Amino acid sequence: MVLTRRETLIGGLALLGSAAIESPALAAASDFAGTAVDNGVTYRTTNFARIDKKWRRQVVKYFSSEPIGTVVVDTRHHFLYLIMENKTAIRYGVGVGKDGFKWYGRATIDAKTLWPKWTPPAEMRKRHPELPESVEGGSSKNPLGPRAMYLHNGGVDTGYRFHGTIVPSSIGKDASSGCIRMFNEDAIDLYQRCPIGTAVQVLPHIADQAPPGDQASQAVVE
Repeated sequence: MVLTRRETLIGGLALLGSAAIESPALAAASDFAGTAVDNGVTYRTTNFARIDKKWRRQVVKYFSSEPIGTVVVDTRHHFLYLIMENKTAIRYGVGVGKDGFKWYGRATIDAKTLWPKWTPPAEMRKRHPELPESVEGGSSKNPLGPRAMYLHNGGVDTGYRFHGTIVPSSIGKDASSGCIRMFNEDAIDLYQRCPIGTAVQVLPHIADQAPPGDQASQAVVE
């Protein structure tokens, strides 16, 4: 299933201002293993010893007609793929939108930010008046983490992002308001690999892209 540009844009704009912004949640101290410094900011590193191996970044076999460098998200199985050479991809575990907030379609990464500032939209603050007007980048309370990659369609900001998280346990779950969450280390890695203009496709399921009678042509093989 691939939505048209118009359907993608309408869906994105309907949640603009809320899809990219997610309420902060509490994470257990055991979710973190220590600290690291990135661009002058000290942040807590993920305790990958507590993370299921399937959510960890890894190279897998990937057969697709999409060009090398394209990012494909399988929302049902909570994986993001960066297509590489020789029928391979880097696979990242991700958190995706909760029921009622999922979206599908094509976009491009048209902007990127190191340690982005978080500004809850007015409608979210009405629902959660305890939220601040904004949280500066690098704050331990900023739910966007160390990186944000902004998804646009036809030059218009859809309101959706790829970004880090302050709740590592949310990876592999339907947890966001539409944005794609990543481990902070993975958000940093993807940010470095994806230049402005990177093509993105978000699917309900990776096999939905496969042509009839040839499901394997778009399947991912471990």
